[in-house]
Amino acid sequence: MTRMSTTSQGQGFDSTPFPLSAQPPVSGSGNGVDRVVITGLGAVTPYGVGAPTFFDGLLSGRSTTRRIQRFDPSQYVVQIACEVPDFDPYAYLPRKLVRQVDPFAQYALVAAYEALAQAGLIAPTDDDSGKPAVPLVDGVDPTRVGTMIASGIGGMTEMTDQYERLLTGGPGKVRPYLAIALPLNMGGGQVAIRHGLQGPSFSVVSACASGSDALGAALDMIRSGRADVILAGGAEAAVNPLTIAGFGAAGALSRRNDEPERASRPFDADRDGFICGEGAGLLVLERASHAQARGATVLAELAGYGLTNDAFHPTAPAAEGAGASRALALALADAAVTPEQVDHVNAHGTSTPPNDLAESRALRRVFGDHTDDIPVTSTKSAIGHLLGAAGGVEAVATVAAMTEGVIPPTLNLDRQDPDIVLDVVSGEPRKASIAVAISESFGFGGHNAVLVFRQ
Repeated sequence: MTRMSTTSQGQGFDSTPFPLSAQPPVSGSGNGVDRVVITGLGAVTPYGVGAPTFFDGLLSGRSTTRRIQRFDPSQYVVQIACEVPDFDPYAYLPRKLVRQVDPFAQYALVAAYEALAQAGLIAPTDDDSGKPAVPLVDGVDPTRVGTMIASGIGGMTEMTDQYERLLTGGPGKVRPYLAIALPLNMGGGQVAIRHGLQGPSFSVVSACASGSDALGAALDMIRSGRADVILAGGAEAAVNPLTIAGFGAAGALSRRNDEPERASRPFDADRDGFICGEGAGLLVLERASHAQARGATVLAELAGYGLTNDAFHPTAPAAEGAGASRALALALADAAVTPEQVDHVNAHGTSTPPNDLAESRALRRVFGDHTDDIPVTSTKSAIGHLLGAAGGVEAVATVAAMTEGVIPPTLNLDRQDPDIVLDVVSGEPRKASIAVAISESFGFGGHNAVLVFRQ
């Protein structure tokens, strides 16, 4: 997930721009293939339910980091997180379905309903709760509509709850729904069942790059002709005693328990780790000609995707962000976009010392002097790190920034790290005309995923 080693911080920085010519274009939108557009957004975040609620929260500059409410954190090294507030799944989903699924899949189901409804692919119910199963509207072939919903850890709550039942009551106390609530693919699987989506469906797992890789995989699937529409992104419910204990023991999380709202501070000189968040972010990706034929409103285009592996260390980023640089270059080439055309970067920006530094160096290596002209922000400063869902939620934020013409601020940037030479948006939202934007995700295992969005 977020990489922590400090092994590369003392090495010299090569500011030579990364040669895009070294990475030949693949079959992207700049190379004659039907474009892939975005027609719907859905989100469940620590600000609440709904993509508008999420983006309005980001613009408000309000942190969602609080003392953990889901369990008593008194004995834990880390006692703070970004939880989805007052989430009642029974207000959105049938009782039987709620009992069948882990919270990560509940978040996915709620975000999916919103995204599909905005895209005009389902007809919302009268009470707008989405409780009954909601099939696709007439005229859309369900065998050509798929799901690609990622998760980094899947049904963690289900696993730990049922293990406790096993220990205290024996095998007979483990509920049968464990078998369908635990797997990482069941976010997408349950969404497909609920809405009758019979096209390609699987879950991508690449730690904290999972959500972005799911969107990239969906992009490739539509380009290849395997589907007309794919609902893609990520869902995670990782605010769990075992998860918080594990990441806390690894030293990945901030320990600012006494000032939670100031704990997540990407690019700040005093950053000390990330904050665990939860939720879901999903986008409806659609072949442009298919969207046009049914009169859908297009929000943006997903124009490019780049993915690499550092092949360096289980948790540490490669020196100078070399793997991230290659992913950036591949994504730009795939979109047929030059570095000078990029107007905004939604950074991975975890608030861990090595990650933020390596990411800034990767950006400067690819964009050169143009880096000074690109406003950068990190939504993790406000909602924490959603692990496998981060790429999906941040893609929603990136598209919203493009359509609204405003970039949310990075919170808690009191003193920018002098080694991080970026134009980080802080303090207040910044109005901007964004024709091309990038969203970046990096994760444990050396995974790097970069998405390029275009108006």
